[in-house]
Amino acid sequence: MLQMKNKAIFLDRDGTLNTDSGYVYQIKDIEIIEGIIDALKIFQNEGYLLIVVTNQSGVSRGYYKEEDVVNFNNAIKTILTKKGVNIDQFYVCPHLPEDNCVCRKPLPYLLYRAMGDYNIDPNLSFMFGDKITDVVCGENASIRSFLITKEHSLYYWSKKLRDNHFYL
Repeated sequence: MLQMKNKAIFLDRDGTLNTDSGYVYQIKDIEIIEGIIDALKIFQNEGYLLIVVTNQSGVSRGYYKEEDVVNFNNAIKTILTKKGVNIDQFYVCPHLPEDNCVCRKPLPYLLYRAMGDYNIDPNLSFMFGDKITDVVCGENASIRSFLITKEHSLYYWSKKLRDNHFYL
């Protein structure tokens, strides 16, 4: 019997879900961006897994530890869970750009890993982020990708997806 593939919304973290004030890692500094909860609920109600893919070079720079990233991600997950949103997984690259690792966006390694872990069909999935590297990362994995801006927020994109206006 064929197993149905899942569909996913891949999301950058800093600047997409929470305010990016530069190398954020302290739980007290979490500020969920306005409209994010409503956007994520729309995606979730449409049957999408919610997967966060984030570059966290602050680890390699010595600004914070991997444990701090895990704690920060868990705190975001807890905040969102209390609002009825489930983040299925966080994937993190802790390396510097000059480390030339395989996992740093815009390389698609973490997206491929998530697709394997969760049986995700890239043709049914989307990537959203506030930096061009997020968009390129999604495109490198053959996932339709969109840039988050003030004019085109995640909530804006979620409504377009819900209302089937992605193909206009």
